[in-house]
Formats: sequence, structure tokens, C-alpha cells
Amino acid sequence: MYFITKELYFPPVEEASFEGVLAVGGDLSIERLILAYNSGIFPWYNPDEPILWWAPSERMVVYPASYKVSKSMRNILNRNIFSITFNENFKEVIAYCQQTERKEQEGTWISSEIIEAYTNLHNLGIAKSIEVWENGQLVGGLYGVDLGHVFCGESMFSLVPNASKVAFVTLVQQLKENHYKLLDCQVHNDHLESLGAFEISRESFMRILKD
Repeated sequence: MYFITKELYFPPVEEASFEGVLAVGGDLSIERLILAYNSGIFPWYNPDEPILWWAPSERMVVYPASYKVSKSMRNILNRNIFSITFNENFKEVIAYCQQTERKEQEGTWISSEIIEAYTNLHNLGIAKSIEVWENGQLVGGLYGVDLGHVFCGESMFSLVPNASKVAFVTLVQQLKENHYKLLDCQVHNDHLESLGAFEISRESFMRILKD
């Protein structure tokens, strides 16, 4: 495992541990985060730990070009229960992602340090959000890092049923329309799988990222 100094550097992703940890330490500066995402690496750690940088051997993804919206989701979208905005309330979205309780997860990895770092990226137009509204209230959304041909999803939240699913499907449709190669969902969980995401090898992911 590589221990980061002040040098702006990451080792090759193939050097990650069996669990997927590539490096420890460093900071969440704009320059380091941009280098990380463009290198297939992302930070994920508990607030009381040093920063851990990940490059797992299997990557959870969606191919926007071939994504099929389920019949149940099409029905929800067609009912026009929700309205959608883009990049209008990034700070609220990331704050809700921090505060929302999740099954089988104690606490949150989204610390004040993470919020500050990704807000800085948002101010540069690199981190983006999708907001889902119901009756004028923010009820769901997601945020992530936009690399121009790959969108790296970070976290989503839902205060009412289906709100985060609507954000996810809307994002995929937007990526498809703009000819993005990939939606990166990072690591497997059952919710992502239910939305149509699946795992590919790190090698396949890196080929698409570097294309």
C-alpha cells in the first residue's frame, strides 16, 4: 500500500490491495481529486480515519447507451409526480446524502471535509448534482464527478419512495443523450444492482476511462 506524501502522485491501480485500497493519506485538494478520478481512483473512508484511496478490482457501472428503463420506472416518470433540476442545489443534495440513514450502514463517510472538497469541485463545474422535487420540496437527488465522457456517481438520497431512482434514471438518460461512455457507480450494493448496474473488471473500466 502506497503512503501519500505532499507529492501529487498515485501508483498504478494494479497495485491496489485485494480489498481495493491503493493508497493512504494525502489531502482532498482540487488537484489531487481531479488526478484521482482521471486515474480511476476515488476516496472512501470513515471521518476518524486517514484518507483511503480505492481502485477496486471490480467496478459497478452502467452503460448509458444500452440502459433499459424498467416498466415500473417508466410508469413513475410518466405520472409526472416529480420535477427534476440540474445543479441548482448542490449543497443541499450533498448535505442530505450525509444526513440520510441507510440500511446496514452505521454513520456516514461524508464528512465536513468531503462536503467542502466536493463543493470546491462543484464551484469549478466538475462535481454536479441532480435534484428531485415534489410539491416544491427537495425529496431526492444525487451528486458525482463529471469527467466529460464518464460520470462518477458518489452518493444519492431519497426522502420519499422512488425519488433517488428517478434521479438515477434521469442521470442515465442525460448521459445517453450526451454520448457518455459510462456511469461509474464504484462498488456493488443491492440498490444499485436493482437499478440495473453491474460489475466489470478494473481493466475494462480503465480502458473506457482512458479512451
